Amino acid sequence: MNKENVIILGSGPAGLTAGLYLARAGFKPLLIEGSRPGGWLTTTTIVENYPGFPDGVDGFELIMKMRQQAEKYGCRIVSDVAKEVNIENGEVKIIGQNDEYLSKALIISTGTNPRKLGVEGEEKFWGKGVAVCATCDGAFLKDKKVIVVGSGNTALVDAFFLTKFTSEIKVLNRKDKFNAEKIRIKELYDNKDIEILEFTEIKKFLGNSKLEKVELFNNKTNKTEEVDVDGVFLAVGHIPNTKLFKDKLELTEKGYIKVDLGSTKTSQNGIFACGDVMDSKYQQAVVSAGTGCMAALDVQNYLDFLR
Repeated sequence: MNKENVIILGSGPAGLTAGLYLARAGFKPLLIEGSRPGGWLTTTTIVENYPGFPDGVDGFELIMKMRQQAEKYGCRIVSDVAKEVNIENGEVKIIGQNDEYLSKALIISTGTNPRKLGVEGEEKFWGKGVAVCATCDGAFLKDKKVIVVGSGNTALVDAFFLTKFTSEIKVLNRKDKFNAEKIRIKELYDNKDIEILEFTEIKKFLGNSKLEKVELFNNKTNKTEEVDVDGVFLAVGHIPNTKLFKDKLELTEKGYIKVDLGSTKTSQNGIFACGDVMDSKYQQAVVSAGTGCMAALDVQNYLDFLR
């Protein structure tokens, strides 16, 4: 087993940017792409706020261009998923599903997973009417009744996307204010195909073999009602993918990897973190790419110091 200079866990914008910078600097990085190659950006049909694309760009296409660029300069990408990470005496050992790897340094860019509601029927109907990716499954709900749960940009973008297929869309917000960009909020209230339900939560998912109804709860009036629905898309935040690093790295109260101020250094020497797994605030592709660059430069300094 050869010892790598640096291994990158994760293949979203942060990991691929780190791979590009390290490859161009001659460090021959190895990137393990993980269980969702390219990350969640690959499920986004159109990205309108990534610099350099005035007409927007398909999320999958953007990731593929990043990947091609990283590989062009020598970043090696392997299809594997890390199952265990051991950090000891300045050495990192990664046990994957397919192989084992050794490295002098590690960049963690494992991203996040969508948060669930944790209510009755959610697991039963997961994939049978309950989902998190409107761009993946929206086409299956042509002329159907659809609900989007959430108050941020993701929820609003999901709702707008679904108008391509149906005019029976409800957006549920636990409060009466949205945490999205002002321009998107205005578009939401101007859209006649979308009904906004404020102070409203889902308490139960109901049905037989597939989702048929939801029980809604108004947290202002304390009233409940059952509503017919064919599909529900959740956009209620994310959980960082840090399970592998519990008790090995210092984490924030929210479970994100804690890094030094103005740096990507973690609580362990030779271990760095970038992208959404260390960023609970911004959660943007361009920010992830920027922190990927930072991690690459931090690793270069670290490896140069070891020489």
